[in-house]
Amino acid sequence: MGDPRRVQMLDIVRYDRTYSPVEVRLGDYWNFWWLQDAPGSPFKRIQLESGINPVAFVAGPEAVRRPLIALRSSPWKAGQESTPWHDEFDLNHGHVRYFGDHKVSTLGPVGTTPGNRALLEAWNLHGSGKGEDRLLAPPLILFRAVPIWRDGRRVDKGHGEFCGVGVLERLEYIVQRDPGSSRPGQAAATFPNIVVDINVIKLDENDEFDFRWLDARRDGQLTAEETLELAPKAWVRWVEQGKVALPRIRRRVLSSRVQTRDQQLPEVGSPEQDILERVYRAFDNNKHAFEWLASRIAEQVLSDSGARYSEGWLTRAGGDGGMDFVGRLDVGSTRAQTPLVVLGQAKCVAPSSSISADQVARVVARLRRGWLGVFVTTGHFSQQAQIEVVDDEYPLVLVPGRVVAEVIHKLAEESFEGDVQALLNMALTDYPGAVTHRRPEEVLTAG
Repeated sequence: MGDPRRVQMLDIVRYDRTYSPVEVRLGDYWNFWWLQDAPGSPFKRIQLESGINPVAFVAGPEAVRRPLIALRSSPWKAGQESTPWHDEFDLNHGHVRYFGDHKVSTLGPVGTTPGNRALLEAWNLHGSGKGEDRLLAPPLILFRAVPIWRDGRRVDKGHGEFCGVGVLERLEYIVQRDPGSSRPGQAAATFPNIVVDINVIKLDENDEFDFRWLDARRDGQLTAEETLELAPKAWVRWVEQGKVALPRIRRRVLSSRVQTRDQQLPEVGSPEQDILERVYRAFDNNKHAFEWLASRIAEQVLSDSGARYSEGWLTRAGGDGGMDFVGRLDVGSTRAQTPLVVLGQAKCVAPSSSISADQVARVVARLRRGWLGVFVTTGHFSQQAQIEVVDDEYPLVLVPGRVVAEVIHKLAEESFEGDVQALLNMALTDYPGAVTHRRPEEVLTAG
């Protein structure tokens, strides 16, 4: 299938009138033709000319299947005669409500138009309780038209925002009113249509989608089962489990808690950026000593919440299984409080490096009921790692490079007259004496 052709959620692609899959980028945007069709590809082409764009059927070894349906919404046209409806996109909560392509001028019943016919056919597979039907179900590839500014003027056509991959969750027959047909003293004309509710699924690491999966689905030599190798994990889970998997595979993002790479790192040229680089250089060849510093950072971060944090110990190098330091957090007042075990993970990596969802999951796997986790890194956390912490409500505090630098700056000012190097030297010196081998729950009774 060639090299990966990945696009991130909400990336903008350029849909040029001239078909050319050679250029990866067209100006500042991904070239849609390159994404959907590698140079020399024999596969049926994906179009975005209409709102509903079904790709022609492919005869696979075991059955005929439709590879995909590309949906494009044009918010700037909503309410006009050509588009008398308003699609709804709530991507942070994994939901899209999309109207069919039947219009007041359409002759015949609902399903006469190519788009609605394709959606009705797809619904028979998406709504099926049989795994073999879901295996053949075409994924919905979602785009939303966006205006861009070029040479000082607004351009409404030719650019789309990638809005993810969807599963049909519900289909309704409705009656709509055409706002363009109303005249003084006359009621607006009505017409039948369908509307679908789409479950926008979680994508894989970094909220990215690899278009090679669509190559596989368009390849008639591959079985539907074989095409799953490149599918998003959430899609595979839905194929295997059906309707019961829908709540678990839905994309959910609390935007206020999911930060970009730049938000997690110090500003370029700031004192904190220099501090973070110094920390990385100091511990790059002695990463275990960074655990001592990470435990002090965790103490500061958790104490800022108003609770009382007590240091525990550092774990021995190797075989810690996602646990580098242990502490205790006492929540409540002096007369009414409860102690919590705190497990910490420390990762000294280049600030440009990201912590993956799998790395975060290893820490979470060590947490027992009522325990709290802290992950301290000089790098930043991938978007997918943050999404999983939020979506699955993990009791885990993520401490990225920006916070690390800010806390070190503060600790140096408070205890070392601003001498950051003195604080780093203490970490290197005191680390060996802080290491011990004890069970985490012993911290609850430690003095």
